[in-house]
Amino acid sequence: MTDVDDVDDWANDEFGAANLGDARLTQRLVTLARQLSQSPQCSFPQSLDGPGLKAAYRFFDNRKVDPDGVLAAHIGQTLGRMQQMPVVLAVQDTTEFNLSHLCATEGMGHGTGNNLRGFMMHSLLAVAPEGLPLGVLGMKTWVRPPDEYGKGRQRRHKPIREKESVKWLEGLEHLAALKTRCPDTHIVAVSDRESDVYDVFIAERPTGVDWLVRASWNRSVDHPEKYLWEAIAVAPVLGETQLQLPATGARSARTARLMLRCAPVRLRAPGHRRRDRLVDAEVFVIHALETDVTEGVEPLEWLLLSSVPTHTCEEALERLAWYARRWTIESWHRVLKSGCRVEARQFANLDRFVRATALFAVIGWRIMYATLLARLDSDLPCDVLLQPIEWHALYCRTHNTTKLPAQPPSLAQAVLWIARLGGYLNRKHDRPPGPTVMWRGFLALHEITQMYRVFRQDG
Repeated sequence: MTDVDDVDDWANDEFGAANLGDARLTQRLVTLARQLSQSPQCSFPQSLDGPGLKAAYRFFDNRKVDPDGVLAAHIGQTLGRMQQMPVVLAVQDTTEFNLSHLCATEGMGHGTGNNLRGFMMHSLLAVAPEGLPLGVLGMKTWVRPPDEYGKGRQRRHKPIREKESVKWLEGLEHLAALKTRCPDTHIVAVSDRESDVYDVFIAERPTGVDWLVRASWNRSVDHPEKYLWEAIAVAPVLGETQLQLPATGARSARTARLMLRCAPVRLRAPGHRRRDRLVDAEVFVIHALETDVTEGVEPLEWLLLSSVPTHTCEEALERLAWYARRWTIESWHRVLKSGCRVEARQFANLDRFVRATALFAVIGWRIMYATLLARLDSDLPCDVLLQPIEWHALYCRTHNTTKLPAQPPSLAQAVLWIARLGGYLNRKHDRPPGPTVMWRGFLALHEITQMYRVFRQDG
C-alpha cells in the first residue's frame, strides 16, 4: 500500500486546508472525517478505537474548533467545483434537531410541536441544475430561547434583523460575498415558501446573483387585478408540460398536465411596513397549474417569484426545473439525521453538537454526491470517487477474484456494487439506489477494504 492511499483521499481534499489555528487540529479534523465517514451511522465508540475516541471528544470540546473554520476548506473546494459551471443553484432550507430525549444536554432551545429541546440549522447547498450536489456553502445554527415560545405575533413587528427570517437575507448576502470567488458562475438562490420575505426581493446583490422563491403570500401588486394570484391568472398561457407524480400515502401515482404562465409584476411593499418606506419590487412570476384533475383531487400548483428575467415558455420550464432541485437539500438533511444520526449523538452541550454537525454536514454531502454522480455521468471512471485500494477491494469482493482489470470500472458499476453491499436488490423495476443503501454499502466497503489491505500486506 502506498502512502497516497492513506493521505490523498477525499477527507484531505475537503478538510486539509482548514485553518483552526493549530496544524494538529487540522490533522485531527482530516482523520476524524476519514474515520467517521466509514461508518457514519455508528456511535463514536463503535467507529473509533480507544485513543481515537478520546481525541474525538477533545476535538469537539475545543473552543478553537469553530464550525465556520471546519467548513471553510470544504466551501473553498465547493467553489472550485462551481467555477466549472455556468449556473449553480444555491438551495437554502431550515431544519431542526430534536434532542428532547437528551435531558441533560445543556444549551438547548425550544422547537416546533412537542420538541422542547433542540437547535435549529439553516444551510446552503450548492446544486448543479442537473441535480448533482456540489457541496455545502454555509451553515448557521441557533436556539430559540424558551421565554420566546408562543410569542410569534409579537415578533412580527420587529425589524428584519431581529427576526429568524433574517436567515434568508443573510443567505443572499453570503452568496454575494462568495460570488467574487467564482465570477463567471451565475448563482441562483432557491428556497421554499418560508422565504417569501419582502426584504429579500429588494435586497442589493451583485450581478450574477439571483433568487427564486416559491410564493406564499397573495401580495398586493401594481396591476388592475390588484393581487398576485389574480394578476398571473389573467396572463396568457404560454404552453403546457407534464410531470410524473409518484404515489404517496395519500395520493396515487399520476401524470399531471400543467398550464404555464409567466409575467413581470411589480410587488407593492407590505401595508404593515409603511413606516419603513420600502420601494416596490420588480419580479418575474412563473405559474404552473394542473389541469384536467379528477374530482376530489387537489390540483398541483406552483407559483414562483424570481429576479431572473423570464418571458418565454422555455425560460419558465427552466425555472420550474430549478425549483424542483430544492428536494436535494431535504434529502441531505435526512442523510444528516438518519444516515449520520446526529440527533442520537451523546454530547453534553450545544457547542459540541454544532461542531460535530459541521463535520457530518460534509460527510452527508459526500454520500449524496456519490449517490447522484453515477446517475448523471455513468461513464466516468470510479477513481473519481474511490481510492485505488477501495475499488480494488470492491472489484475483488464483487467478482470473487484476485485478478484486477487493466482499467478502473465505470463509476456507475462501482456505485451499483456498493449499493448491493448495502442491500440494494437491483430488480428490473427498482428505482436507482438512494442514500440509505449507499451509506450502508460504504460501511461494508470500509470493512472489505480493511481486510483487503491486511491480506495484501501478508502476501
